[in-house]
Amino acid sequence: MITWLIWLIILLVIYVLQLALILLMEHRRPARMTAWLFIALVCPLIGFIAYLLLGKEFTRRGRILPYKQETFRYASKMSSTIKAAEDIRNKQLAHQEKVYAMLTGLAPFPITGRNKSKVLTNGKQTYEAILEQLEGAAHHIHMEYYTIRDDEIGIVFLEVLVRKAKEGVEVRVIYDGIGSLNLSEKYINELRSAGVHTSCFLPPRISFFDRRLNYRNHRKIVIVDGKVGFVGGINIGDEYLGKDPKIGCWRDTHLCLEGDSVYFLQELFMNDWAFTAKEMLDGNVYMPRHQCDGEEDVLIVSSKPGHNDQKIMEVMFAAIMAAKARIYLTTPYFIPDQSLLMGLRTAALSGIDVKLIIPGIADSKLIMLATLSYIQEMLEAGVKVYRYQSGFIHAKVMIVDEMLATVGTANVDMRSLHSNFELNAVLFDEGTIGRLEADFINDLQQSLELDLQKFKNRPWRQKKMESLLQILSPLL
Repeated sequence: MITWLIWLIILLVIYVLQLALILLMEHRRPARMTAWLFIALVCPLIGFIAYLLLGKEFTRRGRILPYKQETFRYASKMSSTIKAAEDIRNKQLAHQEKVYAMLTGLAPFPITGRNKSKVLTNGKQTYEAILEQLEGAAHHIHMEYYTIRDDEIGIVFLEVLVRKAKEGVEVRVIYDGIGSLNLSEKYINELRSAGVHTSCFLPPRISFFDRRLNYRNHRKIVIVDGKVGFVGGINIGDEYLGKDPKIGCWRDTHLCLEGDSVYFLQELFMNDWAFTAKEMLDGNVYMPRHQCDGEEDVLIVSSKPGHNDQKIMEVMFAAIMAAKARIYLTTPYFIPDQSLLMGLRTAALSGIDVKLIIPGIADSKLIMLATLSYIQEMLEAGVKVYRYQSGFIHAKVMIVDEMLATVGTANVDMRSLHSNFELNAVLFDEGTIGRLEADFINDLQQSLELDLQKFKNRPWRQKKMESLLQILSPLL
């Protein structure tokens, strides 16, 4: 009897120590702390082991990247940067010194002034534009994707990259170890055999034993000759062309950039290449002077895991708090940080027109349930929520007044905001903002607006599942 009592006390002490360690490690991230405590309570040993493998903070052991970013400051030397709010061409922003100070103080890069942008609203447009630029590459091609598939469109990219490498163009490709988990060795070997340099961001086996499996590179970057760049929501895969029979039409937004902003896309790629391939690239070689005569102002914002590196979330929050009349938001996954949740609710309660588009067709039922768990309080605050009906909407766009718009890779979920390497472009050109607004209005016309009373009457089992998944949502 005494022996069993001793063992019971030992197990209880171990159990309490597990919970105490999670509390100690996650006290600065309450949402994650709650999720991991719930898992540890339900599955004491398995939950704690999962936390040890997946819950480690990325920056726990020194810097995220092995090379100092100061090495890559060629971009600042080459670009024309906006020095004051009155220099912004956007009339609405030009007289808002506080907003300008917040944006430039939070973002890792400056606002640049010599740019052209083109909005691409589906996979077909995006792939045609990228492939056209790849075909014309003369010096180098830099590509970085979360997901690359060896399906029909993947093979098209493979053939172009192989051909350009054989022509003498330098080609480098970064792919994420989890996002491109199903990418075949044959595909990679064909690239390498042709002279394409490839590098995997945190391969699964290495990241598992290094306890960094949870941190992924979700960026999508293409840079051609250091003068043209692409960023947005579209990876390389047939589903982005609407060929997934379960999802059908895939609605997305991508962006083609020319000018100074491309230097900072290049800087990000070079930094990621240094991390994955352990090779330093010379900015003097890969950041040539461009001839772009555009007059658009663009701000590149990147984020990465770490308490001081969640720049996309901070910029989004600053923009939301600066809104005067409207906030239009499209995201495939709506699992917001408490600060963004409060910002959107406060904006709607103050009379600002806040509209949110989320998918009607889900690519993940669990993530959709987590998304829906936040919708009732949005509706109660006066946010107008719409579910897109013409397929799956994967665009990541925010429009604030006529002041700015963002397009990029970051979803409005805690994975993108806290755990992933992400990239957004903030656009200030009124014409580009108008184009994105027109796309948003078109998406609204293909969406179903949610009614608060009807939403409250959804099945109780769904409500229970939503509540459970909201607890776990910081880990999804």
